[in-house]
Amino acid sequence: MTYCVGMVLDKGLVLMSDTRTNSGVDNISTFRKMFSWQVPGERMIAIMTAGNLATTQAVVSQLEERTKSPDERGNALLKGPTMFGVATEVGRLLRTVISERQQANSGGTGRFTATIILAGQIAGMEPRLFMIYPEGNFIEASWDTPFFQIGETKYGRPILIRGYDRDLSFEDAVKLLMVSFDSTLKANLSVGLPLDLMVIAKDDFAPTHERRVTGDDAYFGEISSSWGDALKSAFHSLPDYSFESP
Repeated sequence: MTYCVGMVLDKGLVLMSDTRTNSGVDNISTFRKMFSWQVPGERMIAIMTAGNLATTQAVVSQLEERTKSPDERGNALLKGPTMFGVATEVGRLLRTVISERQQANSGGTGRFTATIILAGQIAGMEPRLFMIYPEGNFIEASWDTPFFQIGETKYGRPILIRGYDRDLSFEDAVKLLMVSFDSTLKANLSVGLPLDLMVIAKDDFAPTHERRVTGDDAYFGEISSSWGDALKSAFHSLPDYSFESP
């Protein structure tokens, strides 16, 4: 499985993804799920993927090939005039890839579904965040829905709902995401380290901060242990329950 989160802040965008993929408990591998492209001073675009690995790799590979093509019409990532247009083209490609694989496997039992988070900014416009569904349609983040999750979303979602604020600093947003990911890692073996982190500040048009969080990362280890201690402390500070009548 996987877990990816994209978050919109006043200051820009914060993205984090795990790298685990598995086809059963005896077939676990590490694959990158976050990819980015940029034109210095003009645009910065990133995607995160969840779902069937062959499908997501095919989509990413075709997007990468299009960035090298002289055909500007097909080069939505680097030539699309708006992020909405980029989302439309990525959705169309995702739908096409899924359809082709389903047709090629007609009568089989394979599942080729996939979901994508698209984030980025084009010069003269605001940073934008989209979630693209297997059917190719998509929704855009807003201040009412300021973050998207794909994959194993349920374990880390309560953390984000309680801790998110649009005026968070990038540093606090990263800390919040690490708590969310730690909670998910503790609850589900299909999500695993290392984690990929990317911060995209408004009008930077390049990654402001990138990091791979591995199993021996001192800061992530401190976050994990401190969060566990804080939960225990909060639990013991709650009013005691009594078998006696109130």
